[in-house]
Amino acid sequence: MKKIIAVFSILMAFLGGAHAAGAAFPLDKAPNRTNDLAALQNGAKLFVNYCISCHSAAFMRYNRLGDIGLTDKQIKENLLFTSEKVGDLMKASIDPKQAKDWFGANPPDLTLVARSRATHSGTGADYLYTYLRTYYRDETKATGWNNMAFPSVGMPNVFWELQGERKPVFETVTSHGHEMQVLKGWEQTKAGKLTQAEFDNQMADLVGFMQWMAEPVQNTRVRIGVWVLIFLTIFTVIAWRLNAAYWKDVK
Repeated sequence: MKKIIAVFSILMAFLGGAHAAGAAFPLDKAPNRTNDLAALQNGAKLFVNYCISCHSAAFMRYNRLGDIGLTDKQIKENLLFTSEKVGDLMKASIDPKQAKDWFGANPPDLTLVARSRATHSGTGADYLYTYLRTYYRDETKATGWNNMAFPSVGMPNVFWELQGERKPVFETVTSHGHEMQVLKGWEQTKAGKLTQAEFDNQMADLVGFMQWMAEPVQNTRVRIGVWVLIFLTIFTVIAWRLNAAYWKDVK
């Protein structure tokens, strides 16, 4: 009995710690753009221009982008920059050993990150949308950057030219007798090429693409599921009426 209580206590402590970690920073709701071909195409362009130099998407082939309306010619002319072929996997060009030396670890594959990052706090898309938009300058870090959604992140802000530089503004609030720092807003210290609204829109497109990439058939699955439910509903009504007709003379 004591062993069971001990195991239960450890489990509850673990779950409580996980909850606290997941709730450290609230996630913003990501717009759902998996049905918007223009947004997905723009997201693919952003992914290739800013992400794939370090992060692979090794479970996705370039020619699969035909599902979002791109032809092989468009893929070759706009998304392939070196010796890759349209049928190749979307692998990063960075050397893993150099990446480990520069960032402390080899950058993870991003094919499924929009699904693997889902928690009780929000979907994986919500996490990515928040993460990409909450970088700020921190000179105490080796890269010069930090992130509200991922404290002490090893990855620098690759979108800083678009977003500019910001710093978080905190306010002190009292909760249950304890003072704590809560994010009040952001102060723009250096302007970027885009306004904040424009930048948020670009990140929404990128997250939409990563969400689609994690499960390219998700929209087809949903459409088929709707038709299956409609069929089952109609069939249930027919079966109910047939059953009533077959047994109407049985007393």
